[in-house]
Amino acid sequence: MPTFTREQLAAYIDDVLSENECAQVEQALRQSDGLRSQLRDVMAERDRGEHSIGGIWRRQRLTCPTREQLGSYLLQVLESSQQEYMEFHLRTIGCAYCLANLADLQVQQNESLNHAQNRRRRFFESSAGLVGRSQHGNL
Repeated sequence: MPTFTREQLAAYIDDVLSENECAQVEQALRQSDGLRSQLRDVMAERDRGEHSIGGIWRRQRLTCPTREQLGSYLLQVLESSQQEYMEFHLRTIGCAYCLANLADLQVQQNESLNHAQNRRRRFFESSAGLVGRSQHGNL
């Protein structure tokens, strides 16, 4: 069974591990009372409050973009330097929190697009007969 450092367990708590790493930690937690005890210790330390700059930075997600910025990234309307940072944060760092927000925004965007297309289709279908009659002088 692999061993995990306190930093890896903290990253597990923060949900910043890759899917593979997260699965490894979860499997090990199921099999080891000692590792579960170590995880509880790490959580208790956090509850007491880690007041280092790094701890505050991670908890407050100071490097994470806002939801509005993620929406702008999705639409590709950010300046190139901001777009590059978003790409780095999402693809290289793999921030699970931001990836989840981005996935939610993509679903909303697709739903809005489908809704708009259906509305246009219904409008066109309801107007098609009127256009034909106006061309023949029936209106």
